[in-house]
Amino acid sequence: MIDTSLVAVFVTNSALFLAYKVRMARRVSHEGAECPVARAADIIGDRWSLLLVRDAFVGITRFSDFQRSLGLARNILASRLKDLVTAGILEVVPAGDGSAYHEYALTETRRELFSLIVALRQWGEDQVRRPGSAHSSSRTGPLRLPADPG
Repeated sequence: MIDTSLVAVFVTNSALFLAYKVRMARRVSHEGAECPVARAADIIGDRWSLLLVRDAFVGITRFSDFQRSLGLARNILASRLKDLVTAGILEVVPAGDGSAYHEYALTETRRELFSLIVALRQWGEDQVRRPGSAHSSSRTGPLRLPADPG
């Protein structure tokens, strides 16, 4: 819910302008909820977090590649990646090419999340796919479960 308050009214030669101060509602946390669905949704329930996890299963690892894939503002992307790292879903690792950059890699929780992302993709193709649209993997690539480390 968005709360708005009228903070100024001013008139020019041709128009009346109303200026509103907008206050966004605070996000409600379900971290302590009894329901495991609510607790899980608290971590991966927003659309950007789910799409970041999907992209990680497609093989995207770099900040710039996540941004290019999703068209997401840098500040929101940084926040969501930080949240996924804090939740233990992604980890920050040195870049595979030896450069000074870092990458985001799925942690061991990937096995359980892989089933969720595959099920969501299948449901989306069955229930909300546009007639005549391409198969989802043609845009994002096939989902793959990364090999176990070491």
